[in-house]
Amino acid sequence: MTQSMDFLLPRLDRLGEVAKSNKSLQFNNLFHHINPMLLYKAFYKLNRKAVKGVDDLGWFEYQKNVKQNIRALHGKLQSDQYKAQPVKRLWIAKPNGEKRPIGITAIEDKIVQQALVWVLEPIYESDFLGFSYGFRPNRNQHQALDAVYMTIAYKKVSWVLDADLKGFFDAIDHQWMMTFLSHRIADKRVLKLVKGWLRAGVMDEHTKHKTWVGTPQGAVISPLLANIYLHYALDLWVQQWRKRHARGDVYIIRYADDFIMGFQYKSDAEQFKLSLQQRLTDFKLSLNESKTQLIEFGRFAKSNRQARKENKPKTFDFLGFTHICSVRWGSDQFALLRVSIKKKLRAKIREIKETLRRNINRSPYEIGRWLKKVLTGYFNYFAVPRNGKSLNVMRTEVCKLWLKTLRRRSQKGRKLNWQVLNRLVRFFIPHTRIRHPYPNQRFHL
Repeated sequence: MTQSMDFLLPRLDRLGEVAKSNKSLQFNNLFHHINPMLLYKAFYKLNRKAVKGVDDLGWFEYQKNVKQNIRALHGKLQSDQYKAQPVKRLWIAKPNGEKRPIGITAIEDKIVQQALVWVLEPIYESDFLGFSYGFRPNRNQHQALDAVYMTIAYKKVSWVLDADLKGFFDAIDHQWMMTFLSHRIADKRVLKLVKGWLRAGVMDEHTKHKTWVGTPQGAVISPLLANIYLHYALDLWVQQWRKRHARGDVYIIRYADDFIMGFQYKSDAEQFKLSLQQRLTDFKLSLNESKTQLIEFGRFAKSNRQARKENKPKTFDFLGFTHICSVRWGSDQFALLRVSIKKKLRAKIREIKETLRRNINRSPYEIGRWLKKVLTGYFNYFAVPRNGKSLNVMRTEVCKLWLKTLRRRSQKGRKLNWQVLNRLVRFFIPHTRIRHPYPNQRFHL
């Protein structure tokens, strides 16, 4: 069965080879790659526990008759009867107390979107630039963090622009999006699919709203569309700007809509920021001024500011870490210190506290397994050198909360002490250790 499936899957890697060999080629025959086997594979790629969309259809319900459902879905695509359904909007709390919207797409929209991502991805992977790390195959957040570390620690960087785009996913202009896609994609059926998803509308509290801008966060296709939009609106322009206008070295590391710029000279940084604002305006985007800052940062920032009798260099946040100008232990040599963002650390602890409170009657074994999963994931991401204090705070606070929860279960539970809890902790709670050494050590620099 597996062999036959693999045999029938389209050879999508060839699209990447062709795209790489001809950077100006437009692909006009892509739709046929979305065949039943690719749709079948896309279905099994989906999150089985995902929230249901407006179709009120979950993964397991769809799976009961998956072969018939996939054949019917493919038939609708081929006969031009497929129509995107509105996106169900949910609101998720942010650490700062605000809420951000996410979009839950219907299951068949998810399937087709995933299939199309696989078709388009090889083409655009040949085009995307090296400093783009977000939502790309074989790239992740820690590679972006490594790039930031190596750039600031070893390159000519004295100024950092910490840029944040204001409501990026909600601001994507549909007309520009389709224009950017048409640079590479000439298949009208593929373009129609994307346009249909963009214009499908949003269902919020049983009320449908039309969508003239934006792409929903949470949709399978959205990360790829976001990268395509920023590739043309930002990345290519940055590449040209630093070649044509910069006096010194200029670096960029982008993860989705979050990016860090490093500059050798302040004049370049100031000129770039002004040009950036105009560039973004041209494509219906803007900077979030409250979260965007140009700061003196790097190997010589501390000494330069001390010479001018100014305060120590400011910090910037990127991908969950606060980046700080520091020194190596026992020396005056510059070191880039990365620690967990405090407000996000506190928010995570509050989240765990609320979950423990809601599940107070669950068995210690069940809670222990859940805590092990949560903390393992947290430590796997945040365990970088010199972030041990934040990790120990997380571990200690979680243990305190667990003991408090166990004591509240019953009068008998009030007799629990640290000695009893330690037996549970030794079994379930992982220890903190460095999981991501300094990149220069891993790269043998």
